[in-house]
Amino acid sequence: MKDIEYASPEVIRTFQEGLLHDALVYLRDHSPYYQQLFRDNHIDIEDIRHLEDLVNIPFTEKKDLQLRNWDFLCCPKEKIVDYVTTSGTLGEPVTFACTEKDLRRLAYNEKKSFACAGLKPGNILQLMTTIDKRFMAGLAYFMGIRELGASIIRVGNGIPELQWDTIERLHPDAIMCVPSFIPRLIQYAEDHGIDYRGSSIRKIIGIGEGMRDQDFNLNLLGRRIKEKWDVELYATYSSTEMGATFSECEYGCGGHVHPELIIVEIIGEDDRPVADGEVGEIVVTTLGVEGMPLLRFRTGDMAAKITEQCRCGRWSYRLTPLVGRKNNMIKFKGTTLYPPMIIDVLDNCSEIANYQLVLDLNDLGNDDVTVRIGLPDPDPEHDARLVADLKNTFRAKLRVAPRVEVCRADLLARDIYRESSRKPLKVVDRRPKN
Repeated sequence: MKDIEYASPEVIRTFQEGLLHDALVYLRDHSPYYQQLFRDNHIDIEDIRHLEDLVNIPFTEKKDLQLRNWDFLCCPKEKIVDYVTTSGTLGEPVTFACTEKDLRRLAYNEKKSFACAGLKPGNILQLMTTIDKRFMAGLAYFMGIRELGASIIRVGNGIPELQWDTIERLHPDAIMCVPSFIPRLIQYAEDHGIDYRGSSIRKIIGIGEGMRDQDFNLNLLGRRIKEKWDVELYATYSSTEMGATFSECEYGCGGHVHPELIIVEIIGEDDRPVADGEVGEIVVTTLGVEGMPLLRFRTGDMAAKITEQCRCGRWSYRLTPLVGRKNNMIKFKGTTLYPPMIIDVLDNCSEIANYQLVLDLNDLGNDDVTVRIGLPDPDPEHDARLVADLKNTFRAKLRVAPRVEVCRADLLARDIYRESSRKPLKVVDRRPKN
């Protein structure tokens, strides 16, 4: 059977509408949460025939999962074979229960995503992210590589010395990690005389952070990596809640959706769908999930949908790189900002070893931003000039300049790379949640 991603938009739409009907029937018959939602809102699922009809169903929000976590379970607990939790980016983590069918779905998802990023049998992927700590993605990557017929080396995150030792011993040709770890890996190689440019690595697949801007050009982090290390760069977007991955192909023009696994809507400020190509909030409906499927789940992530055919031949729609998270939107001195806009400026400053954004409310209840920058050898006179230059760059790029606080790089690193967190804590949002 030909991959549905290469079918025409009309065929993909009809295909997804059939899967949507199956998903609604399953929720009606098995989900305590959605059974009540359908009753309370007088929803007859037989009236939901087309993708456009989804607007007649209320959204599912993160708080619903937090407050009624186990009402989303659609099967007996005896069928659960793996428990995972979200990373808690928008608040308290949520538990997800996966059946054997769900794990097979995850493996299939990652197999397709790795293939989209150009991996095939014979490749060796070095996984620089955890597979423990109730982390869904690490397990999914492992299963997906096995399903693809390639090889994987489970090194885990951090520890540049161990990463390079593994590369020199086993000669993987691909790396999967959080992109901001790559400059640390390069720095370690330069400090210890490792010929990283001559290593076996030919491809880096990034997770959790973008490497391109809205025009699909490499962003500052992506350029910094590429200038140092001429390897292929691929970005991915995924989340525990949707159990699916959007991976770039070799043309780097957005993350491709797998139509058999997920339906995506892009919602504007009025909670209505926006035009294709317009930025809005990503709302997902999972397909084929047995344990804890979701209907119209608001991810909080902001992106646009691209519907024209990709040069790779796929007609499945793509998502642009994330603009930011809706809940992390900042109204600072009358200007709307997202953390990635500030991060782009910081990534372009070679004198900064690391950084962290802290979002607060000031005494008047307005958003306040502090940029903590880590410097290897703080010097008051030099630091003052650097802060002044940095603020001027912020004003030129963003029209406003947040407060800048100088820290020792080694001490700041402890706040960014915490043992208890699966991701670098580049953004700390201390503002009260609604």
